[in-house]
Amino acid sequence: MRTMIVALVAFLAAGCSLGAASGSPGSGDAETVVVGYQSKTINTVTAGTLLRSLGLLEKRLGRRYRVEWQDYDTGAPITAKMVAGKIDIGSMGDYPLLINASRTQPLGDGRTDLVSVTGYNLRGGLNMVVVPPSSPARTLADLKGRAVSASAGSAGHGTLVQALEKAGLDPAADVETVNQLPQVGASALQAGTVQGYAQFVAWPGLLVFKKQARLLYDGSALGVPTFHGVVVRHAYAERHPDVVQAFLQAQIDATRYLHEHPVQAAESVAKVTGLPAEVVYLYNGRDGISTFDVTVKPQLVAALEHDVPYLRKIGTDFTDVDVDAFVDDAPLRKAYGPSYDADTASTVNPARITGRDATCGTQVSGPGRAGEIWLAGEQDTRPAATPTCLLRQLAAAAAGGRTVRAAYVPDAATGTHWFAGDSVWVRDPSAPKDDALLPFTTRDGAEAYLEDHPKAAIVSYEDALRAAAGGAAR
Repeated sequence: MRTMIVALVAFLAAGCSLGAASGSPGSGDAETVVVGYQSKTINTVTAGTLLRSLGLLEKRLGRRYRVEWQDYDTGAPITAKMVAGKIDIGSMGDYPLLINASRTQPLGDGRTDLVSVTGYNLRGGLNMVVVPPSSPARTLADLKGRAVSASAGSAGHGTLVQALEKAGLDPAADVETVNQLPQVGASALQAGTVQGYAQFVAWPGLLVFKKQARLLYDGSALGVPTFHGVVVRHAYAERHPDVVQAFLQAQIDATRYLHEHPVQAAESVAKVTGLPAEVVYLYNGRDGISTFDVTVKPQLVAALEHDVPYLRKIGTDFTDVDVDAFVDDAPLRKAYGPSYDADTASTVNPARITGRDATCGTQVSGPGRAGEIWLAGEQDTRPAATPTCLLRQLAAAAAGGRTVRAAYVPDAATGTHWFAGDSVWVRDPSAPKDDALLPFTTRDGAEAYLEDHPKAAIVSYEDALRAAAGGAAR
């Protein structure tokens, strides 16, 4: 990673910074650019944590500007400071983005513009609901009459409201939603003062990885796109188009780095945030839950329109938003270049699992089936062609005394990547040998599969490992 950073810094210093192009004044004359971000919301790392750690924005800007980075837990304080003119550029999730637009559009030139996307999931997998490991709840409907922690107006809160309605519950009457910051809600879940926890990336994965929670509801089951994006104060962008161009070009640089070096990027983000690298990689790695792509896709704009009615229900003093007026990808088009339209139309994750599965002796064929194993002491992950093949690799690693840092498998129905040891496994004797053991993020998802496959049965993770190791998966 150090070699790549040095090379990228040399490239930028050679002629890509604004300072080099315009004859920079001394650092004492530098104008401050204030960027608000959420370090632990790792779906925004290409506009925040990773971008900052690589120094890409500073290199693009040169000595003419000084960057002041302000870190927050949620998007709400970023919006408040943008309204006050104290943050110039910010990144946040889709629901906070709409609240941001709602607060600023009445201000005329004080409004904000959505100029790029950091990461997205077309099915909604960035938001999840977890419960304590010992909870008797098996479906979201089992939380009726219970208290659920969520950050009001957040993407996690929005998903909870939509999912409860889909489950036949009244979000206002059937569940008590407790407005808490993510870290406060996590403590409340451990203390038992709330029985559920609805949050955004990476909090659900973190609690499950630490064995402090179990996944109850995967946002992917909702089938509604969710994403995080970048907003700029319109008046600031009018005065400083050069800064906006530098930011977007630096974000493109950071996105490319993440695609080409996902493990190193995860380690870098983990070092800065204190999050486990294994959790960061779950979301930000190859074929991870998040697809990092700066382009503003029509599906994501449509998702904003879809989310507006739910924000009204949440009760966040939300007023109508002109989504079309809020979205402005013209600066990004300029920064991106001629391939913008083609890349906007594509929803293929640029960071793909590739290679040969040595255990099953086959090439990885594509997303939805492939997984990865991260062994201790190794600098990269190992590909697995199918979840069944991954279990065989895990069994072989255990037999050889190897320590596994993490193993990732895609949900057999939604494709959401999850930890193999925390998945719900189904054994289907009617499936081909290398596909006979199937993982699901939730028990609800596994039971839906059983309805259409009467010969299949839910098995424990340990039994799935033994079946794979013994070659008796069928």
